[in-house]
Amino acid sequence: MTDQTQPVEVSKIEEDKLTGSNAAVDERVRNVPAWKRLLHRPEFGAISGAALVFVFFFITAGDSGMFASDGIMNWATVSAQLGLIAISACLLMIAGEFDLSIGSMIGFAGMMMTIPAVYWGWPIWGAILFAFAGAMLIGFLNGYIVVKTGLPSFIVSLAFLFILRGLTIALSILFTNRTIVGGIDKYAEGDWLAVIFGGRIGQGIFIWLADMGIGSTYDDGYPVVDGIPMVIIWCLGLAIIASWVLLRTPFGNWIFATGGDNKAARNVGVPVDKVKISLFMFTAFTATVYAACQVFEFGSASADRGVLKEFEAIIAVVIGGALLTGGYGSVIGACFGALIFGVVQMGIFFTGIDSDWFRVFLGGMLLIAVLFNNYIRKKVTEARH
Repeated sequence: MTDQTQPVEVSKIEEDKLTGSNAAVDERVRNVPAWKRLLHRPEFGAISGAALVFVFFFITAGDSGMFASDGIMNWATVSAQLGLIAISACLLMIAGEFDLSIGSMIGFAGMMMTIPAVYWGWPIWGAILFAFAGAMLIGFLNGYIVVKTGLPSFIVSLAFLFILRGLTIALSILFTNRTIVGGIDKYAEGDWLAVIFGGRIGQGIFIWLADMGIGSTYDDGYPVVDGIPMVIIWCLGLAIIASWVLLRTPFGNWIFATGGDNKAARNVGVPVDKVKISLFMFTAFTATVYAACQVFEFGSASADRGVLKEFEAIIAVVIGGALLTGGYGSVIGACFGALIFGVVQMGIFFTGIDSDWFRVFLGGMLLIAVLFNNYIRKKVTEARH
């Protein structure tokens, strides 16, 4: 009789599991409320902060033009520029490393594509590819020194910060006798590669909206905003790709493992050195994209471009939920951190507040973000034990 009833008992349990019966709930599995799961997401703090920032400026600067079409495009562009380098900085920080040379790389890459095009007669596409190749080679060298010597990436990349900034100034004066090189816009007209950095998309849609009476227009009816800058498209595209790689691919798991426990990752076969070097190269790539978008937007390159951008990128990443110790973070959170930066920077201008207070706010946001992230990290750790 026992042998005959046992299958019935098993099938009844399975039926209870399928129907959601309380009797079949595994007591070893704790039911975590949805709000707690949301709280443990690394990007939760940045999304909440962005919402508060928008509410604040909507109240204080809602009638100043900040949320008109041109105002939105202003802070969206500033956010996207920082977002570009914050995305790569985020992946590198999750892997447990820093790249403090990313700001200097912006100025260096800008000169690498402007001087050959304006002074040496290179085609624009050739100068752009030259800049990307040179920047990524330096990124490879940066990462190679870190993994082969075991020196902290903070020290190595700090050295490259000064090396690249010095080279940018010295070489620009050597070849052009100036630190600001302009005139590249006239060479870029019609170039097939320049348009993906300095062009705009959606112009027809914006003109159509202006004809319909939607959006701000000039006296002749032409829209104030006649397209979406490519830097925004680059930022959105890289954010989607980087987030997918981080969360949905084996390489993303390698990034988390590398930052979580370097030695354990090596023991299970993770190519730690290759992961780190490739991420250093990716930071150089995004810095060059940033430089190219600026060069073709303003029609010039300057030796002082990118100053302090490495720290702004780190701040955006930390506000976005990443830990300075590695192994934890979110690309989406880094993008929201960059969005907070752009909205605050332009919002202070629209509200008429002295812009000197912007740095004070930025430092305060960094401190609050670090404290909040440490608190959440402790709660997550306690919940797992």
